[in-house]
Amino acid sequence: MKRFAALIDRLVYTRSRNSKLALIVDYLRHTPDPDRGWALAALTGALDFPAVKAGTVRALLGARVDEELFRLSRHFVGDTAETAALLWPDAPLGKEAEELSVAQAVDALSSATRGDAPAILASLLDRLDGDGRYALLKLALGGMRVGVSARLAKQAFAQAFDVSIDDVEELWHAIPPPYAPLFAWGEGKAPRPDLTDVAFFRPFMLAHPLEGESIDLSDFAAEWKWDGIRVQLVHGGGETRIYSRGGEEIGAAFPELLAVFDQDAVIDGELLVRGEAQGGAEGGAASFNALQQRLGRKTVARKMLADFPAFVRVYDLLAVDGSDLRALPWHERRRQLEGFVPRLAASHFDLSPVIAAAHFDELATLRAGARDAAIEGVMLKRRDAPYVAGRRAGLWYKWKRDPLVADCVMMYAQRGNGRRASFYSDYTFGCWTDAGELLPVGKAYSGFTDDELKWLDKFVRDHTIGRFGPVREVEKTLVLEVAFDSIHASKRHKSGLAMRFPRISRIRRDKPAEEADRIATLRAMAT
Repeated sequence: MKRFAALIDRLVYTRSRNSKLALIVDYLRHTPDPDRGWALAALTGALDFPAVKAGTVRALLGARVDEELFRLSRHFVGDTAETAALLWPDAPLGKEAEELSVAQAVDALSSATRGDAPAILASLLDRLDGDGRYALLKLALGGMRVGVSARLAKQAFAQAFDVSIDDVEELWHAIPPPYAPLFAWGEGKAPRPDLTDVAFFRPFMLAHPLEGESIDLSDFAAEWKWDGIRVQLVHGGGETRIYSRGGEEIGAAFPELLAVFDQDAVIDGELLVRGEAQGGAEGGAASFNALQQRLGRKTVARKMLADFPAFVRVYDLLAVDGSDLRALPWHERRRQLEGFVPRLAASHFDLSPVIAAAHFDELATLRAGARDAAIEGVMLKRRDAPYVAGRRAGLWYKWKRDPLVADCVMMYAQRGNGRRASFYSDYTFGCWTDAGELLPVGKAYSGFTDDELKWLDKFVRDHTIGRFGPVREVEKTLVLEVAFDSIHASKRHKSGLAMRFPRISRIRRDKPAEEADRIATLRAMAT
């Protein structure tokens, strides 16, 4: 645990991506199994201990530390794990902290029940010093917040053992933690794990933004960019899995799709929810807001299945009947895809059409007029391009429709993560009702420069009027011009609206807050 705690500590205070990469590479090379595998799983959010929750930690502290002291400390620190690690009583004088491996901690936490979890966690904390306690609690509760993405962890593994990142991507999601076969392969002690009978993840092909370029449609095919979530459906070894773009298995939230995808194949498509198509036609796709009702659920009620029926609009065919098609050009994969889709249940799958446009200007006109709730823009795919992992220059482009904009008033702010952990960089903003009340309409943490971030952080600190844990309420005086891709009606928000991909496009220091936009203006934009 000491080595893991030291890694976490250094990652927290390291802003450089390359430096973080070097730290993880060094840890993987010099830490034995299974500790390094469990640590990697913890860093990427792949561990879950259902019996241990933040409430467990609070209850343990309540029995050892004055309740008011804990409340005030938690309010100041802003993180339960860090507060508990600092306040937990140290071992008596003369008794050194015991060595505890990451694997021992994982075994103990995995076997814990709701009844004995407090005692197990307390016994582990008693064996550690402050840094070790912090690492243990982050391991137990999740949410490392050390600026390490799953992609960075995979790159660290590839660099540590000089193997292909594409191979790592495929194997990573097929092998559970602590990844012993993966490390054995990486170190050259065993052959590449055989995935023949495994419904494994294939890394997605991604697109570059189209910026001021004109594309020759004789070389590129155009499709609509649908506003859902990109998914991959895989059937193999007698099971079906649904993967998100990041490789997360999300099939539990969409059992109806698991039940009907029984072909020996791998498809790439957009997960959507049924709604009215443009013009009132049946069988179209609803807005992303409707899809959000289904995301992140471990179980789905029968009413949810009926109210928000999911389907997949298929883009590409990556494998079929034992043949890997990814090396084929797009036009050949498309030909096979068009022959394959009729094998799927029409109730849950359809084919994403190729846009009929003779030239680029015609495509630009079609894109400009596309305000269907489920259309986010246009995809351009080179007709002779193979399906390759990641973003490759000149092969695929995404041409998103022009964003909508609104003038909103900053209401609340919160500290960011990683290199922004010391800045107030997450902003909640609102618009006015006709009665003069300011209601939140969105939250953004991007779109501004580093200099603008410093200015915004100072504004928050100088104009704070209330504190709610890690959240600061500010004076309602600063107008932010917010760009967003679309806006939808939402019953989950007091304003009745939910923005899609909001970002700060401009700080309107010149504009009085009372002249910011009204809820009614945004409601008129809603799709």
